Amino acid sequence: MSSDADESPDAEFRHDDDGGPDPEKHHGHGRGGMGEDVKRKEDRRFITGHGNYVDDVKKDGMLHCEIVRSNYGHARIENIDTERAEAVEGVVAVLTAEDLAAYDLATMPTLMDDTQEVLVQDKVKFQSQEVAAVIATDRYTAKDGADKVDVNYDSLDAVTDAGEAMKDDAPVVREDLDQDDNHIFTWETGDEDATEAAFDDADVVVEEDMFYQRLHPAPIETCGCVADWDEDNEQMTVHMTSQAPHAHRTLFSMVSGIPEHKVRIVSPDVGGGFGNKVPIYPGYVVAAAASYVLGTPVKWVEERSENVQTTSFARDYDMTGRIAATEDGEITAVDVDVIANHGAYNAAAQPSKFPAGFFKIFTGSYDIDTAYGELDAYYTNTAPGGIAYRCSFRVTEAIYLIERLVDVLAQELDMDPAEVRRQNFIPKEAFPYESATGWTYDSGDYERALDKALESVDYEGLREEQAERIENDDRKLLGIGLSTFTEIVGAGPGKQCDIAGIEMFDSAEIRVHPTGKATVRIGVQTQGQGHETTFAQIVAEELGLDVQDVEVEHGDTDTEPYGLGTYASRSTPVGGAATAVAARKVRDKARSIASNELEVAEEDVVWDRQTGAFQVQGAPDRTITVEEVAGASYMNSPADEEPGLEAVNYYDPPNMTYPFGAYVCVVEIDRETGETDIRQFYALDDCGNRINPMIVEGQVHGGLAQGIGTAMLEEVTYDENGNVTAGDFMNYLLPTSMEIPEMDTDYTVTPSPHHPIGAKGVGESPTVGSPPAIVNAVVDAMAHGGVTHVDMPMTADRVWEALDGAALAQDPAGRIDLELELGDEEAASD
Repeated sequence: MSSDADESPDAEFRHDDDGGPDPEKHHGHGRGGMGEDVKRKEDRRFITGHGNYVDDVKKDGMLHCEIVRSNYGHARIENIDTERAEAVEGVVAVLTAEDLAAYDLATMPTLMDDTQEVLVQDKVKFQSQEVAAVIATDRYTAKDGADKVDVNYDSLDAVTDAGEAMKDDAPVVREDLDQDDNHIFTWETGDEDATEAAFDDADVVVEEDMFYQRLHPAPIETCGCVADWDEDNEQMTVHMTSQAPHAHRTLFSMVSGIPEHKVRIVSPDVGGGFGNKVPIYPGYVVAAAASYVLGTPVKWVEERSENVQTTSFARDYDMTGRIAATEDGEITAVDVDVIANHGAYNAAAQPSKFPAGFFKIFTGSYDIDTAYGELDAYYTNTAPGGIAYRCSFRVTEAIYLIERLVDVLAQELDMDPAEVRRQNFIPKEAFPYESATGWTYDSGDYERALDKALESVDYEGLREEQAERIENDDRKLLGIGLSTFTEIVGAGPGKQCDIAGIEMFDSAEIRVHPTGKATVRIGVQTQGQGHETTFAQIVAEELGLDVQDVEVEHGDTDTEPYGLGTYASRSTPVGGAATAVAARKVRDKARSIASNELEVAEEDVVWDRQTGAFQVQGAPDRTITVEEVAGASYMNSPADEEPGLEAVNYYDPPNMTYPFGAYVCVVEIDRETGETDIRQFYALDDCGNRINPMIVEGQVHGGLAQGIGTAMLEEVTYDENGNVTAGDFMNYLLPTSMEIPEMDTDYTVTPSPHHPIGAKGVGESPTVGSPPAIVNAVVDAMAHGGVTHVDMPMTADRVWEALDGAALAQDPAGRIDLELELGDEEAASD
């Protein structure tokens, strides 16, 4: 549910150079432009069962691919025997690394300048790694064939934890790199000497160790593709689950040697991505290679366990953070040391030019003069990755770190955590603000957001209730957790961001047809964000069209302009900006044609955004709509203008954008069981000007659900042999409707000053802000017992251990009497 906001949702726009929307005036013109709650145009096909996903793609003569995967986390391959598999009726081919090597496809580059085997020939480095592939006439026959591929292994000791991988006697994961340890890189940011000096001079220093566990994005649709080699035209078409079709086309060309203009990537409807569908996976390459060799389409779609066990994970950071402060709570410095688990290959889907992504935003929303961070990454016998799981590439870990440390500081100083935050916020008048680690924040009003959040939840009343429960020794403790976070999104400026060496611009192409309807082609790719609606709203706003008359196309590299895809909340900050600028190019040409039609000088024609029409200055009754101009552009264009009304724009942003928020989580903890219930979750987000408030609210709801899963349930775990112990949905626990509380969403509006429509992006903010709010709430409930931290996921067992260690746990009713009657040993066994 949304609470009332200070600003009308129809009045959220900044000026542009053409008399654009005024944030202080009402802006509802009813055409479905920006600021209006337009129902998602794409939803009709989904709710009526007419979505078109990769597994819906069927081609004549199509074969099916099944991957043979390692049972071991670390082992040498002694022999691969394919004879029994080849004898299965319906099996067409069995591929091994040797077969791929004949076509120079044995290895593939990762997105971080590492090299990964497509199929392994010598040594498997994580459980379920790809060893061979069976191609058959149907999926079930392929699976039967895969079961009959005999692989002999010589098991090796495994290491799955980065802290263990860094030890001198740890098993070496990557012997192919000719190094005798597992170290990948060391990354530093900030001023180490100045930071140490600040700590030496500090009145108070607090330190906390915290672990951000390995997570899996778990999209509802797993990864897959249909590869189709057209030998006559020498063209490879791949329908694939892709968040970045053009980037994947470039990578496919690089790996295969097929000229890029002969590679077509089609990303149809995508059933969720959350970062999981940014990388290239061996299954894609195998399917394409099989299609090339066999001359027929080949489909590969992974099973759920394959998706969880082998595709790119997120997080897995061991962090130690310190804050230096004065005795009255002013933060003077922050320091962080990180050990990162990158898995068996350095394969993070990383769009920045920094090995640790945007982790350097670890100073958060606070005006901190000095900061230093160091991170060491290590190989382990686990699946490779380090993707942006609905987060802007390591921002979630950074914000979790600083938001937990601020609470630890407040606890040390016996201050209210809200007041410590307020005292250290970057002031509104300081923007644009350069942080101690070098980022330039575009805009923010953190204190206003916090004040609104505290008032909305009756913060003082909650604190009074908490004190009463402690005084009365209630069975259920109350905890109030705050998170006042700043995100960094919109990768991004080419000077700072690239993927596979390509600068992170994005694109839009707009064509207005003679009848005034428009087609918009965009380089970003939707996986449920609502692009077909919001991008149509941008064009409707800029050109005065009805949103239903604007069709948005995406996902086909043969028709859409080159773009770098959707992840890290970059669609609106980059792709949305490209669309707005392209629309303004169209409008500029339309003004010239309008002046010809109105028979006045071009400088006398003005654009009226409210009516969506051009008018003669000083004569408002003389108007012409863009629809009318469109017809004239094809039938009566001026002599000095080319016919038609269209434009394309490639947008390289001058800076990233910095959405922010203020979250409050209220929990109740049962002292007998350790069970934690989220009683209330209030989420205020400021994403600048909002294109479609209803879609923004939906994005926040989804992100909060994932944040709750992170904080309370989810973790990819391994045993000492490298076996995945949470490799399916029986063991990798996702939140359901039973774990998700009623959510109160709210907002303020602080436009980005450099974005064409003042928007910032919101899709990943709730997964950044919610985990620290929840952990802060749980720790706050036990803080009077001296608890300073509980690691995620905060299961009932883990919370009960913290309660017990702080002498806050209560025995279940009758438990003590039972022990007296039966004795401790019998009671324990009972």
